[in-house]
Amino acid sequence: MAQASELAPGSKLVHPKFGTGMILSLDETYYKIYFYTSEEVKTLARDYEGFTVEEAKVPDFPMLTMKDVEKAIREALIQTSERAPIVPLGGKWMGGNVVFKPNDESLQAKEIPMSAFFHKIVMVREKLRVLEQNINNHPKLDDEDRIHLQQYITRAYGSLTTFNVLFAYKEDQFRGSGGKD
Repeated sequence: MAQASELAPGSKLVHPKFGTGMILSLDETYYKIYFYTSEEVKTLARDYEGFTVEEAKVPDFPMLTMKDVEKAIREALIQTSERAPIVPLGGKWMGGNVVFKPNDESLQAKEIPMSAFFHKIVMVREKLRVLEQNINNHPKLDDEDRIHLQQYITRAYGSLTTFNVLFAYKEDQFRGSGGKD
């Protein structure tokens, strides 16, 4: 018989005060238990010895705590983060704003910080690079398909060369078919 501190969700217990309950979830220290009579969920210590185990469900795999899940999510976010590498904005643009002014003067202009606009451009570049890597490494594409799709990416880079004026360093700029990115 499993000890009360080793039970998995779905296990049924009898508590001397609250009656019969079922474990809903757990962490390293506590169980969240739904008690049928009171129809309440209570948080009780896993090492409490007053429980009587009515039906034990024992995990057939290591139980994950919320801390384990948070750590795994944090690591996954770091590994797959969309943080672009640090690409410096040209000095003359720092602190500036981009203003989108409609031709219709009854409409309001839109102004955003240059740094936010620049960050979005850098993110487009990074996403194009990831797309390019995925195309080049895709197991179901043959060389002809890769070349065909690569041409679209090269054209997209070419369309973005307008924004090269914003980059501090030439090596960070977009290059279309005239150069290799």
